[in-house]
Amino acid sequence: MPLLTAPIPPAAIPTLARLGCVFLCVLWLLAGTLGHDLWKTDDAVHLNIAYGIAQGDWLVPRLAGESWLGSPPLFHWLAALCGELFNGFLPWHEGARLATVLFGGAFLSVLSIAAHRLSGANSALAAPLLAIGTLGLVAPLHEAQPIAASLAGWSLALLGLTRWRKSPLPSGALFGSGVGIGFLSVGLAGALLPLATGLLLVAHPRWRGRASLLAWSVALIVALSISLPWPWLLNQQAPELFNAWWTSELADQVPIGGFSHDHIELLAWASWPLLPLAVWNLWLDRRRLGHPQILLPLIGSSVALAAFLIGEAKPAALLPALAPLALLAANGAGRMRRGAANAFDWFGMMTFTLLAALIWLGGIAILTGEPQRVAKNFTIPAPDFGAQVSIPHIVIAIAASVGWIAVILRTPRSPWRAAARWSVGLTTVWVLLAALWLPWIDHVKTYRRISSNFHEELEKSSTKANRSANNRRASDCIGREGLGPGHRASLDYFDGIRTVAAPASESCRHLIVQTHPQTEKERSGWQLLLEASRPGDNTERLRLYRRS
Repeated sequence: MPLLTAPIPPAAIPTLARLGCVFLCVLWLLAGTLGHDLWKTDDAVHLNIAYGIAQGDWLVPRLAGESWLGSPPLFHWLAALCGELFNGFLPWHEGARLATVLFGGAFLSVLSIAAHRLSGANSALAAPLLAIGTLGLVAPLHEAQPIAASLAGWSLALLGLTRWRKSPLPSGALFGSGVGIGFLSVGLAGALLPLATGLLLVAHPRWRGRASLLAWSVALIVALSISLPWPWLLNQQAPELFNAWWTSELADQVPIGGFSHDHIELLAWASWPLLPLAVWNLWLDRRRLGHPQILLPLIGSSVALAAFLIGEAKPAALLPALAPLALLAANGAGRMRRGAANAFDWFGMMTFTLLAALIWLGGIAILTGEPQRVAKNFTIPAPDFGAQVSIPHIVIAIAASVGWIAVILRTPRSPWRAAARWSVGLTTVWVLLAALWLPWIDHVKTYRRISSNFHEELEKSSTKANRSANNRRASDCIGREGLGPGHRASLDYFDGIRTVAAPASESCRHLIVQTHPQTEKERSGWQLLLEASRPGDNTERLRLYRRS
């Protein structure tokens, strides 16, 4: 992909560079999103919720038939719509997962526009490229997770703040839309983050004045218009569910855990390479920190990082900080010293070339069984996996590899070359994983076969029980013990197996238990029908019992 030399005016940016950036982002978003079953835990949970919404209840999210209020349902609404829309072309869960692609595409697009407004045309290409090259964004933007919608809303709020006083009406509408989308995606946390950022910026002259009041008024109206209908309708239809959800939302805003070594470790790898580039840019502009183009992403990233550091060290909690960090890093990527840029470039080329070679070696071993030492690493965890040659996947893998070699050999010198090559390299590795290893990964991560075996055994057991007078008192419900949300979601989606918890399960005829392999199998009053686990999983067992 042709790279830019800095600085050049927007009109001078080659069209091929813009098209190359768009193509790379689309390729990154699609790779690994399609072509696999529901994976535990978040992917299965949110796809099952979306599937339940598609069955008719658009107000109350439900997991395997039971109400689930872990987050508002904006992401699940779009996922349900995508699942129904593409159901004739793709499996339902793959179509629904395209909601992540749409929200991820919106996030990258808005991020590019915001970077253009703050730092110019070069940053408009650098920001989305650095985002897809960020390690912490790879997994969340390829699974069915509401955080993808939250990131889109957060970037929209940042975009609105870029021209707060200059264009108060559209800026207020964009900011309010971002706040509303954030709220309907992940709850109060998605709304409080942009609100805190906007209120802190009020101290700066660029965000004060009569125009600012107009922008805040518009933002408030738009945010309330988007945010209020769902909780209001939920309160009208199911006040007990609304009270439980609101209580949980308020409790989630109380910091839990506090700062620890885990925060530093997670921040170090998940924010690479954004954080060092952002810090470098701040150092270069240390005498201009009050300038709006620096202050806005600095305040946004500071607020998001503060929320992350005082809470639990979870990847999802760090993700909001990556959007404003990308705005800061986009400008710093083209201002690295020659030695640092060459070192970064060399490290990226060597790392991703080695990883690409290892992925090819593993892919060949999966398909052919040779070399045997490498193949053992795949056959031991999944001895029953039968690899099949897929010509389209091999063609994609070859094309990605040739493209990476071309980028290494043909990319001209430029201040942006190191950052661009890093993003291309990470995308290449991700595409190779999706093309060569995805069937094997899917085999060891899905619960489809377990669910099918349980369904078959339940049908046999129910038929026998209905013929026996001794089991007439037991109801046909299925109890559960230790069964996680991902298990429940997968069993329900694949075969309609729904379980109930105690005390409702006390009279059930069957029981599904999730436990450790070392746990005693015998249970008083129960007969073990089936024990199963995912291939290579030595930490859990799913056991199906029938009441004696």
